[in-house]
Amino acid sequence: MTAQKKKIVVLISGGGTNLQALIDTCKNSDCNNITGKNQQINGEIIAVISNKADVYGLERAKQSGIAHHVLSHKDYHSRDEYDQALIKLIDQFDSDLIVLAGFMRILTAEFVQQYRGKLLNIHPSLLPKYQGLNTHQRAIDAKDSEHGVSVHFVTEELDGGPVILQAKVPVFDNDNAEQLASRVHQQEHRIYPLVVKWFCENRLIMQNDHAVLDNMELSASGYANDD
Repeated sequence: MTAQKKKIVVLISGGGTNLQALIDTCKNSDCNNITGKNQQINGEIIAVISNKADVYGLERAKQSGIAHHVLSHKDYHSRDEYDQALIKLIDQFDSDLIVLAGFMRILTAEFVQQYRGKLLNIHPSLLPKYQGLNTHQRAIDAKDSEHGVSVHFVTEELDGGPVILQAKVPVFDNDNAEQLASRVHQQEHRIYPLVVKWFCENRLIMQNDHAVLDNMELSASGYANDD
């Protein structure tokens, strides 16, 4: 018997390229994952919420027939007030998973606690390196030989929750931030759907502030693969 599909809400602030990767994988069975299998996510994106109007991510949702909403942070006097409104909106969908896909807001502790263990984020660095913004330029300035992207559970610490999966890319001597970002984005679109797939199969949980996959506690750098 096929397990019931998980209900996913995606939060965005911009163009929504990771949202599109999730939409495509949910619909088209094209999740080419680390183990070489080709399976779709056992989940359905039931809503997309943006804190900004007129971003292309909302158009992506519209084109895919997904409910989409704008909840502008500019309409609220404080971060706490906004997050309370966001909780109220999200809870209308009775979701199993909240996916942050370029949602450029620092979340309050109360929001994080509300969805603890079912809140995922993707960050463009090899955490714990380069938490926060401007990660690509910071990697170049540090003369790093490799850079990358991390998917992690969200906790109260900014970009500090347990890492689930990372992907690395090389940093070349003549790279600028835009070139490096493009290389990282390719890996984002590969690993984020995979992590969401694991969650939707009930293989991935957060337990005692650690990421646990297939009943195995993951290391600080997440799932290890040699591909």
